[in-house]
Amino acid sequence: MSEAAENLQPLAHDAQNRCFGCGAANPIGLHLLFSLAEVGTVVCQVTVPDTYEGPNGYVHGGIIATLMDEAMSKAVRAQGFLAMTRHMEVDYLRPVPSSTPIRIEGLFVRSEGRKHFTEARILAADGKVLAKAKGLFVEVVRN
Repeated sequence: MSEAAENLQPLAHDAQNRCFGCGAANPIGLHLLFSLAEVGTVVCQVTVPDTYEGPNGYVHGGIIATLMDEAMSKAVRAQGFLAMTRHMEVDYLRPVPSSTPIRIEGLFVRSEGRKHFTEARILAADGKVLAKAKGLFVEVVRN
């Protein structure tokens, strides 16, 4: 499905952000750009370069976890919360190809006080689920 057909709205990113996943100011980062779909899912269409490979032709497992952590974090942020990862569970279902377009989705599931529960998945261009994750994010208390 095209971005226009989904009516995706870009999430704002701070130009000075040095986050490895989404920071424009990080010269070695992934520079992920997320959008919010009408159904509340955050979406990122990306091609991960071979610089981030594990096995030849496939994205490193730690980078796969990072992709889903970013998606879940953005799903929490889209709800208006500033929270950090407390726990994350990853299921690596199929190898994620590098240098090939993939889709990352993050979903906010529910809150229990400062605890926010999320899910994410990575899909191939043909829609096959390559990896999925569940996460618990804890809201940051500012003094």
